[in-house]
Amino acid sequence: MTVTPTPDNAKPDGPVPATPQPEAKGQGTSKPDGPTPLLVLDVVGLTPRLLAHMPNLKSLAAAGSQATLGTVLPAVTCAAQSTFLTGTLPAEHGIVGNGWYFRELGDVLLWRQHNRLVSGDKLWDAARRVHPGYTVANICWWYAMGADTDIIVTPRPVYYADGRKEPDCYTRPPALHDELTEKFGTFPLFTFWGPGANLTSSQWIIDATRHIMRTRHPDLTLCYLPHLDYDLQRFGPDDPRSLKAARDIDAALAPLLADAKAEGRTVVALSEYGITRVSRHVDINRALRRAGLLEVHTQDGMEYLDTMASRAFAVADHQLAHIYVRSPEYMDATKQALEGLEGIDELLDDEGKKKHGLDHPRSGELVAVAEPDAWFTYYYWLDDERAPDFAQLVEIHRKPGYDPVELFMDPEDPYVRLKAAGALARKKLGMRYRMAVVPLDPSPIRGSHGRLPDDPQDGPLILISTPRAVDGSLRATDVKSLLLTLAGLG
Repeated sequence: MTVTPTPDNAKPDGPVPATPQPEAKGQGTSKPDGPTPLLVLDVVGLTPRLLAHMPNLKSLAAAGSQATLGTVLPAVTCAAQSTFLTGTLPAEHGIVGNGWYFRELGDVLLWRQHNRLVSGDKLWDAARRVHPGYTVANICWWYAMGADTDIIVTPRPVYYADGRKEPDCYTRPPALHDELTEKFGTFPLFTFWGPGANLTSSQWIIDATRHIMRTRHPDLTLCYLPHLDYDLQRFGPDDPRSLKAARDIDAALAPLLADAKAEGRTVVALSEYGITRVSRHVDINRALRRAGLLEVHTQDGMEYLDTMASRAFAVADHQLAHIYVRSPEYMDATKQALEGLEGIDELLDDEGKKKHGLDHPRSGELVAVAEPDAWFTYYYWLDDERAPDFAQLVEIHRKPGYDPVELFMDPEDPYVRLKAAGALARKKLGMRYRMAVVPLDPSPIRGSHGRLPDDPQDGPLILISTPRAVDGSLRATDVKSLLLTLAGLG
């Protein structure tokens, strides 16, 4: 491992997207009185390799056009989506990961939802300067809340005062909530993430998207489909179960694609990243703790990360970790603690961050990038008996880093399903419950993402129902301008 800047391969070379050539009805025909309507599908984890197993999307690309899509560092949901919608890199829009250390609060916060965290000119702002009254539906793309879009649907649990958490969603306008719930049931939060994550949540999102398109006819419909994220991380991208997941989400998309064609919508399907096979994890915070740089405090026998007292700690986010160093005097010790840590490919300093468009005040003083077959845990305790109680929960807001192990039930606990059933029984009775089923062993994870792809076949791509709209490769920063062009507003 070396402490060096990295070449800026976050911006792959490729031709400027060609001006779309509208074809027959159903392939992006412009409305006579307004812009061409768009349906933009964020099919998480879609790669050229997986496309071979997805006949509906493959047919869409064959009749239209496709290109490899450059992603950003880190190649994670929040950073990539923000680049698509602003046309800028994290150094400008400020989304340096799925979460970061809020220095002014002394707290690590992931999966925030307020759109004002994203700086820059949004896609819909640019569209409305050309066509006032341009309407947008955001269906489960991130940072939806507070966005100046006409329609919003985003996961939002009910957090009751007694500690219970129940599935639900947030909508704008508010009346849409009851309309969707009555028609499709409560938003299936526990299949959106966690051990039970499966196709059900993506199917709900597809159904809601079809309903909104039929009843509201927005000019731009953004639809986020997370299904491939689950089994690809659980089992790896080449496992038969992952290939089945690709076929399943493709089949579920068929009615939505048919609706879009009937309505004359141009369809854009893209992905934020590709998930590649991993075989080992890197306990980066434990290395910092053993070096005397990371501090914890203890309550009720459990250890909690003390960000304000630590000289250095890491916010792990898949294959990238932001390392926050309290002051320059601890920089050398931090580098020394990490230079010999197996699984770290690169440690980016200020120059390295700048070359990747990651030099934003929210970034860590250092940024670690994992080797291709490795990923970062958030774990900071040295004894599992001292782990905090949230470690075995699906608790995305309390953990100071991303935890893909939440996709599993603990295989070492013979009573784990009995415990889960008991917790559900208490929940149904309106009692407080604790679903402590997540293992503390990270070794089952077989897929990850976050670093830039080594092979375009394992990276993201973009498919467009319009022929000759794209060819070769496209930069993530060009997605915004391409969508404006496809809408007839570029």
